[in-house]
Amino acid sequence: MNNILLVFLGGGFGSIVRYGISELVKSNFKSAFPLATLISNVLSCIILALTITYFSEKLGTNSSLKTLIIIGFCGGFSTFSTFSYETIELMRSGNLLIAITNIIVSVAVCISLIYILTKQS
Repeated sequence: MNNILLVFLGGGFGSIVRYGISELVKSNFKSAFPLATLISNVLSCIILALTITYFSEKLGTNSSLKTLIIIGFCGGFSTFSTFSYETIELMRSGNLLIAITNIIVSVAVCISLIYILTKQS
C-alpha cells in the first residue's frame, strides 16, 4: 500500500507541474509546435536520468524514493499520450513537417538525454 501512495503523490505532483508548464508556455508562446509537451518530457527525462544516477551512486536501493520520483513524479510529469495526440492533430491539420519535426526532436532529445546522463564513466 505504501508504494501505491508514493506513486499517487508523485504522479499528482508531476501532473500539476506539467499543467503549470503548459499554462506558462501557452501564455508566452504562440506556435503550432507543441512546445509545452516537449519541455515537460525533456525535463522529466533529465529528472529521471539524474535520479537514476543519484540513486545508483548515493542511495543504493532506496526503493521508496525511486518509486516516488521515477514512477510517480516522472510518470505524471512526462506525457507520451499527449505527445502522440498532438502529433496526430498536427498531421490532421496539414502540418506534416511540424509533426515529423516533433517526433524526431522529442525522441532524439529525450533518448539522448537519458543516454548521456546515465552513461557510466
